[in-house]
Parts: sequence; C-alpha cells; structure tokens
Amino acid sequence: MFGSTPSGANAYAKVGVETGVVAASPHKLIVMLFEGAMVAVASAVQHMQAGEVAKKGEAISKAISIIDNGLRASLDKKVGGEIALNLDALYEYMSRRLVIANLKNQPQVLDEVYQLLKGLKDAWEAITPSAENPGQQAQAQIAPKAQAYDALSPQTSRLVKA
Repeated sequence: MFGSTPSGANAYAKVGVETGVVAASPHKLIVMLFEGAMVAVASAVQHMQAGEVAKKGEAISKAISIIDNGLRASLDKKVGGEIALNLDALYEYMSRRLVIANLKNQPQVLDEVYQLLKGLKDAWEAITPSAENPGQQAQAQIAPKAQAYDALSPQTSRLVKA
C-alpha cells in the first residue's frame, strides 16, 4: 500500500544525502565526492568478485562519472595553476584505469584507484577550513577571541593620566 521497506529506506537515505549536500560547504562537497567515488569503486570490487558483470559496470561508470563530472569539473585551472593541472591529469589517469579494470576484470587496478582517491581525500581533509577543523577549533577555544570593532559602541579611553 505504501511501498516496500527497502524503497522507503532508499528514499529516506536519498533525502538525507540531498540535505547533506545542500547544507555542505564547498570544501565538504569535495570530500563527499571523494567518498562517493570510493564507495562506487569498493562496490565495483564486490560485484567483480561476485561475477555480477552489469552491476560491476554500473559501479565503475558511477565512479568515473563522479571523478570526471564532479572532481575534475570542479577544478579551476586558471586559479589553481600547476596543482589544478596535476590533479586534472591524475583524475584523467584514474578514469582510464577504471575503464581498464572494467574491461580486463582487474580488482588490483580498482584497488589502485581506491588508494589514490583515499590519499587525495585524506589530504583534502587535512586542509579543512578553520570552521570545519576540530584541531583549529580546539586552538580557538584556548586563545581568547578578539572582539569585533563596533564604531557605534561606547569605547573606553586608553589614555594614561600623567
């Protein structure tokens, strides 16, 4: 009458992901792209080992799509300079390796791409902006916060009487 439980759970999960995307900072969105690509690659490995050719192909296609249409498309080569160009080349390499893994059923190639994605994700998380970095938040709690200047608020005199 109201649909099956799995489809209801999938709909709930989809809403959760969509809400997370809407609320995420640009930095967090990149982390989510890395995570999505890693999940797709891990899924492809499982399907490859189970002999599920169609599902393997779908998972690899999803990983390639995330890499090309998400991670690669988000690069600003004009502003990012050499780093952006190197990342572009690495993303292209990963996509080519995923195609080879799919054609030749090579789980070790999938593992190679997974490890590359994991390394990039870890590096990206290490440069988290201060509002998202717990280590910097802890440091901010130790150091006193500077008061914002308000031109209209009464100011105390800093002059010393002689």
